[in-house]
Amino acid sequence: MRLGGRLAAAIEVLEDMQQRRRPVAEALKDWGLSHRFAGSGDRGAIGNIVYDALRRRLSASWLMDDDSARGQAFGALLLEGGVSTDAVNADLKGDRFAPPPLTEKELQGVNARLATPMPDRVRADCSDWVIPHLQSAFGDTWVDEAAGLAARPPLDLRVNTLLADQDTVLRELADVAAEKMEISPNGVRIGPIIGGGRHPNVQGEPSFQKGWFEIQDEGSQIAAVLAGAEPGMQVLDYCAGGGGKTLSLAAIMRNEGRIVAHDSEKQRLAPIFDRLRRANVTNVEVVPRLADLESLEQSMDIVLIDAPCTGAGTWRRRPDAKWRLTQKQLDLRCREQAAILRDASRFVKPGGKLVYITCSVFDAENSDHLAAFASANPQFAIMDHGKLWNDRFPHAPNAARAGTASGIRLTPHLSGTDGFYFAALQRCA
Repeated sequence: MRLGGRLAAAIEVLEDMQQRRRPVAEALKDWGLSHRFAGSGDRGAIGNIVYDALRRRLSASWLMDDDSARGQAFGALLLEGGVSTDAVNADLKGDRFAPPPLTEKELQGVNARLATPMPDRVRADCSDWVIPHLQSAFGDTWVDEAAGLAARPPLDLRVNTLLADQDTVLRELADVAAEKMEISPNGVRIGPIIGGGRHPNVQGEPSFQKGWFEIQDEGSQIAAVLAGAEPGMQVLDYCAGGGGKTLSLAAIMRNEGRIVAHDSEKQRLAPIFDRLRRANVTNVEVVPRLADLESLEQSMDIVLIDAPCTGAGTWRRRPDAKWRLTQKQLDLRCREQAAILRDASRFVKPGGKLVYITCSVFDAENSDHLAAFASANPQFAIMDHGKLWNDRFPHAPNAARAGTASGIRLTPHLSGTDGFYFAALQRCA
């Protein structure tokens, strides 16, 4: 397919999403099934335009002065596709599968706006109701932080040190330009997609099948390291889900000690079993029933809560979720998180740690919970997060916002990771 056909397909997918209010992955999958002539390269390029249009919906619409699916697709292509207006029109010319090219009026308008600084609200590329939350979290840098959440993400991998090392994995992935991460000690990064390219299918690599690495954002890897697990410890992963941090902890602990993986929704645990086998993890016990945890009260060295959240820190990867999120949903998550913190804390032994993590950037889901929980539970003391960071990552002293009373915050703009929050409290001995 030429650019015109790809652009027309992206517009079709965006219109389908708007009309049927469906997730982007579902809409792209259905388009692919009904257009089987499109090759993997075509599908990847179409997906790029669609995801860029969702990440940068406001700025793409502003550039085109058109908030329709067509305006968003053209705007995204011009902002992120690495092509000029002249090149787009030249490529669409004579292509019967292409949408109508840019009109003379559109060309003049786009070129004028390209020479004009974007308004803050436009560059932030988020819903208006979100702006006060970002301003509260980031102050004067809120626009840069929001823009970071609207950029293309890298593909991050964590080396499974139970079976391989970083240099070995880098050699295996040399042909896809994999590099060492700047912060995570066992991380490997493949940079963001450029233009109409696509990330490699690393899950098809023999080294993935052999369990040498997992796909995991660097921020998630960092949070697992900050938890401070050591070989021989007793650890409860209270919201284990598919097991990403469980596997990280197992490798850090070198398969020594015990990790109990629990999740209140049993179906979320389904992927963990295959992942444990592939990674050669042997110190994890999966416990889906809450009643079966009763014997663990006040006995765990670390209780880790990877709390269900709005996912506002993952908008680079899940941009459609950015536009579906509402204040009501945020409020619901906050109530759930407060209850989970309260319920999970009873498993921490005297002298042990309670670790709270989200992939959100909102204070309401993060530092507000830390302050409220510490105030209501004086037996738990907030740890020195600045010291925690510097002890674990002395080579990256400025890559996170770390304050004793406010926890540790990671963001695309600040640390090059997804948005993550980390806080730790110690139970008085």
